[in-house]
Amino acid sequence: MVSPDPAEVAAPEPGCRLLQRRFTARLLPQLRLLVEECAAREGLCEPRRGEFVLAVDEIAGNAVEHGGGSGRLVLRRVGEELECRISDAGPGFSEDVIPELLPGLDGAPKGRGLWLARLVADRFAVAVGAPGTGMTGAVVTVTVRLR
Repeated sequence: MVSPDPAEVAAPEPGCRLLQRRFTARLLPQLRLLVEECAAREGLCEPRRGEFVLAVDEIAGNAVEHGGGSGRLVLRRVGEELECRISDAGPGFSEDVIPELLPGLDGAPKGRGLWLARLVADRFAVAVGAPGTGMTGAVVTVTVRLR
């Protein structure tokens, strides 16, 4: 397991933090299991839980592939929602790069993971830089309702 870096501790966020981890490609399988366990414990039922875990996995995989080889995940419960925020140290991007149609149908060779994550989320957002840190990189937030 990867323990949180004390330098990562920021101002308290609203909601109940369930999981906070730095990750690399090697830790992605473990991260999927941890997210699955937390989502089940919070009452997210199948098939919605599987969709959420898949969306988180796709975003985390993109952070590793395009965002410098690692990322940071924060999973929290906010009211009746699960919110997962994944940040990386890459060049960042905007939501405009995610195709509207299923990638491949519109000629785009990539982008299926983010397209899928946006499709299954109740709320989905992309920002550049970690809020309040002055750092660059992407911050992708995917949120699903528990009920």
